[in-house]
Amino acid sequence: MKPLLLGTRGSDLALAQSNLVRKSLEAAHPGLSIGLKIITTTGDARAAMPLHEPTAEGAGLFTRQLEEALLQGEIDLAVHSLKDLPVETPPGLVLAAILPRAPVDDILVSRHSGGLSGLPPGATVGTSSPRRALLMTHRRPDLRMVPIRGNVPTRLTKVAGSGGYDATLLAAAGLRRLGHDLSRGKLLIEGVELLLEALDWMLPAPGQGAIAVETRAGDRAAELLRALHDGTTARCVEAERLVLKYLGGGCHLALGSLATEHNGILSLRGVYVADPDSRTVTPRTAHAEASTPAEAARIVADQLLAV
Repeated sequence: MKPLLLGTRGSDLALAQSNLVRKSLEAAHPGLSIGLKIITTTGDARAAMPLHEPTAEGAGLFTRQLEEALLQGEIDLAVHSLKDLPVETPPGLVLAAILPRAPVDDILVSRHSGGLSGLPPGATVGTSSPRRALLMTHRRPDLRMVPIRGNVPTRLTKVAGSGGYDATLLAAAGLRRLGHDLSRGKLLIEGVELLLEALDWMLPAPGQGAIAVETRAGDRAAELLRALHDGTTARCVEAERLVLKYLGGGCHLALGSLATEHNGILSLRGVYVADPDSRTVTPRTAHAEASTPAEAARIVADQLLAV
């Protein structure tokens, strides 16, 4: 069977996710061989670029170069964290597989015990996500929310070391895929014990915890990827991402959404901070149940936009 070339970013998490896809594909198709090609994206190359601000370059910051390599035939498939992907897929490309979703929780990683309530007044929390920053501010207006850059190991090191951060917020899925055991409620980073709290009240980013594999439309790779596709996860994340689309925003939007499916009915929740510059953070919330992702997303988006 002709080998395939998989494109990936070079971070530890991206490589862990790409190796998961590679091994799953090779197991599903005995005799198939898949090589990896590391591609540097704009977000990787420009480490000083603020991720928390809406910029013309913000859409596809960690995905555009991978998609260009696909369109130019340099690679056969690209692995993404779905939450990094713009809601519109470029012409000629398809999301051929959405893998079964990992836990969607956001995790508070702190130098202090007691979780969110244990953070001292005025503590510095590192996050470049407007959603996380604003929802944290709603719960604890006294906290100082500061942008933080770097991959997962780098952010952990900044909290454990002398980076000036009391805590940061990370996705449980990424920590687990990097081999961290979250069940003990703590991590040992460079000799420093960091305490963990799952923020089950914080709705995740649309698509958080899901891995997407992108290919050229009609390509052989798309056919092979059917074996990895999880329909339930795909419908849930489609509903979440459609809310983002209907609100007309990108990754800078302060939006959380989470869908689950039971007996063919999607239950979709959303939270949205429409005026992030207001002195008082007031999240809007919404919920809908529907049989299709588009119907559920439209109801939730309309509720979140209602004045």
